[in-house]
Amino acid sequence: MNKLNIEINENIHNKHIDESVAVDIKNLSFCYANNAEVKVLNNVNFNMRYGNVALLAGMSGQGKSTLFSVINGVIPNVTNGNISGDILVDGKSIIGKSIGDISRVVGSVLQNADSQIIQPIIADEIAFGCENIGMLPMTIEKKIIDSCNIMQLDRTHKTRTLSGGQKQRLITATTLAMGQKIIILDEPLANLDMAGSAMLMLSLRRLADKGYAVLVIEHRLDMVIEYVDTVWNIDGGNIDKVEDKSKYLENQSVEIEDIVTEKVSNDILFQLQEVSYNVRTKSILEDISFDICKGERVVIVGENGCGKTTLLKIISRLIKPTYGRIDQNINSKFGARKKGCKEWYKDVGVIYQNPNYQLFMPTVEQEILFNGYSLEYCQKIVDMFELGSLLHRHPQSLSEGQKRKVTIATVLAARPKVLLLDEPTVGQDYASLKLLINNLNQIHIEEQNTMITVTHDKRCVGAICDKAVKLRRGIIQEVGGKELTL
Repeated sequence: MNKLNIEINENIHNKHIDESVAVDIKNLSFCYANNAEVKVLNNVNFNMRYGNVALLAGMSGQGKSTLFSVINGVIPNVTNGNISGDILVDGKSIIGKSIGDISRVVGSVLQNADSQIIQPIIADEIAFGCENIGMLPMTIEKKIIDSCNIMQLDRTHKTRTLSGGQKQRLITATTLAMGQKIIILDEPLANLDMAGSAMLMLSLRRLADKGYAVLVIEHRLDMVIEYVDTVWNIDGGNIDKVEDKSKYLENQSVEIEDIVTEKVSNDILFQLQEVSYNVRTKSILEDISFDICKGERVVIVGENGCGKTTLLKIISRLIKPTYGRIDQNINSKFGARKKGCKEWYKDVGVIYQNPNYQLFMPTVEQEILFNGYSLEYCQKIVDMFELGSLLHRHPQSLSEGQKRKVTIATVLAARPKVLLLDEPTVGQDYASLKLLINNLNQIHIEEQNTMITVTHDKRCVGAICDKAVKLRRGIIQEVGGKELTL
């Protein structure tokens, strides 16, 4: 069994400065316009203070992102609904204020990094927000330098070449550069590796020690809880302050079964031979060579930006390698170097890092049935993933964690021979994580499929791994067993 044991360091920082209230929410209730019968937030009282890092935790779909949208003004300025109560930011009510006015005080880091990045170069992206609030050019230049140093970014890099984790760091850098004293981050660790997560949380801790108010909405409690002062739990639209954060983490943690699988076959399914991938003069992958056997569970690990997602895209035939080749033994009719086709993707199921790219039907039910193997098999997947209550919901109305679960269920419903998963556990609370991993392993045993997974999630990586491929700066550092994932 992989037990999620975390040591909590209660002395990571010292109390230091005045802790006046930055955000004070009083008797807040909210329901969305298209579902007026359900109160997503129910008479909520919540606050965050200057000089503190607060954590908002709870199961997927309970209203964390809704509270985020209330504080930054997206609700009700963009998203309609019925709202009552009051929201005080820096001592002033924001009811009736525009998003522009609120954003001068509140900095927001969204779950979906792609939706916030609009400039082609990192430095320009950071400068954009600063220019919009009227900073002087010399000040902006200093902000670019400082925020890139904090987030360990190269200001000259193109934003479209960044990995998911690097994009997450970039939008955090743009928020820090704008200088708002209240910062809210929604799942900021979603695509960050261990080092990147620790770096971000330490940076946020230091900002709070300088007088900032920071709210982190996050499921990876083990990565954040030692850095925070206050923990709030949301459940059924109600928010309560947690008195004992160590006990809270212990209660939220779960045991994930580590199955031992018999090797289905020694037959090689994919053979990668000196695979390289370049974007113009920049090398992303170089001389990648290893084999994947039929029925194996392969995990690709490594730091942000080392080429994991690019390698997964090459194996899945979403992109072609610049050099080298991949021989496949799924079916001879697919050849060696052709890009994927409709028939290929019946056998090769791909779960993207961003679930929004895969959801296009008007209901969850239609998503699952779209490429489903049979009605009976689709129902089995719905039951396994406990999606019955979501079947008539529009996929884009779901939380990010729910969207992730739906995309995985949709691909599994087609019964692919090969399953490629890019950060499948993002947005999953501990109970959902256990359900997801157990289901993936159960289906793996039943279907004898081949699973290839990219993940940073230390909570579960060992439980879905027979072989690990460790990348570093675009090259293979090591190939071995699950000990490489620890």
